[in-house]
Amino acid sequence: MRFPRRSGILLHPTSLPGRFGIGDLGDEAYQFVDFLATAGQSYWQILPLSPTGYGDSPYQTLSAFAGNPMLISPRRLVAAGHLQAADFDGLPFFPDDRVDFGAVIHHKTRLLNRAAENFQAGAALEQQASYLRFCEEQAFWLDDFALFMALKEAHALQPWYSWESELATRQPDALAAARRSLAKAIERQKYFQWQFFEQWLALKGYANERGIRIIGDIPIFVSMDSADVWANPHLFHFDDALRPTVVSGVPPDYFSATGQLWGHPLYRWDVMAENGYAWWLRRFQWVFAQADVARIDHFRGFYNYWEVPADQDTAVHGRWVYGPGADFFRTVTAALGDVAIIAEDLGDFDPESRAGVDALQADFGYPGMKVLQFAFSSGAHDPFLPHNYSSDCIAYTGTHDNDTVVGWYQVTSTEAERDHVRRYLGRDGSDIAWDLIRLAWASVAHTAITTAQDLLSLGHEARMNTPGTVGPPNWCWRLRSGALSAAISDRLLELTRIYGRERGEH
Repeated sequence: MRFPRRSGILLHPTSLPGRFGIGDLGDEAYQFVDFLATAGQSYWQILPLSPTGYGDSPYQTLSAFAGNPMLISPRRLVAAGHLQAADFDGLPFFPDDRVDFGAVIHHKTRLLNRAAENFQAGAALEQQASYLRFCEEQAFWLDDFALFMALKEAHALQPWYSWESELATRQPDALAAARRSLAKAIERQKYFQWQFFEQWLALKGYANERGIRIIGDIPIFVSMDSADVWANPHLFHFDDALRPTVVSGVPPDYFSATGQLWGHPLYRWDVMAENGYAWWLRRFQWVFAQADVARIDHFRGFYNYWEVPADQDTAVHGRWVYGPGADFFRTVTAALGDVAIIAEDLGDFDPESRAGVDALQADFGYPGMKVLQFAFSSGAHDPFLPHNYSSDCIAYTGTHDNDTVVGWYQVTSTEAERDHVRRYLGRDGSDIAWDLIRLAWASVAHTAITTAQDLLSLGHEARMNTPGTVGPPNWCWRLRSGALSAAISDRLLELTRIYGRERGEH
């Protein structure tokens, strides 16, 4: 797909302001879309919308298909007739600058359970029909996911591989008995998913009507403790006891002498190829129902990936294994057409792998990513410096895995990088976030993205995630109500017009 010259903002919905301790799909999300439109933007980039597991990370999810119920707007449940405003009485006052996941999950789950009970007790016929239609259309993932979540609740949230053997191995009689005994819990989980997608798809429609396209996110790997793995063990490298034989990671490099042991189970690409990558095609189809563009996290894994024996404590003793490559993306293109994909192609590469990934992107027209914070650690030939770009890329001031620009400049950069960026820009660094926004917007990259934190010139305390660490403050940052002012909108619109990125240009 050809990308026009446009720009946008990266902000995960959990970071939106609001009464309920976490951003949701209610009024504040619509107000953010209005801000994007007024500021002349074309994209809202988000992180995975899936329900989170370990560490509250949207990249450690319980399903590649499901939505996160914590994003459901309680006020829209009132409008749907499933809650009453009085149900909010007694809710604590949550912090407005961060997500306290433990408290949010506790209180919001109580509200969602009440809404589900009210719906099941007496929903209007039209709503019942909508719910049943959703359940039927999404049964290919929803039935397994709802049962998986009900079983997790019944097992005190323990991972599926610690359940009784007959449930872990999906023996038909045990699953049938669980469906009977957990019927109400299963229906509750299906209700959550119906409401999530009702709200998300309505929000996406509102955004699209105003010229805003959604950039979604597809992590290449799935979590071991997920409905996807539990329901499809034949698609992964497991032994007869359903233990992984090999897991994901990255090899030792300059930053880590032992590499990074991620621990995801690895796909049996040979088995997936035999049935035409059916699981992946359904995943792509569902993602493109939720988003207009999809960023593939760790895209290089489709070319080659680091395979580590599952009995290892570090990622040192692994090997590079070729992924499905062009055959996979030919299948995707044949099934879905010329879809809009962004390849997250960052990281350390040996020359052969870099050439292979570049060729794969070029063959299918998938632009890569250029992060400006990476540009100032070497000389004039650094590939992240804008004068070295081709137009076929996405320029970022930073991503969810980077510090904010101000945080980078003040805390996590070196003095040599700070000196380089000042000389490169011809600026003194006093407005460094907007200096890099201008640099991204002025570049030849067909798409430029900045974060909400950088629009606000926030510092290190507003960083969204620090890779290699788990728990707060990762994923906790929230936008304060009213922070994205008319003055910021006007300033961004001015840059967008100056550099030809406004909708209607080109």
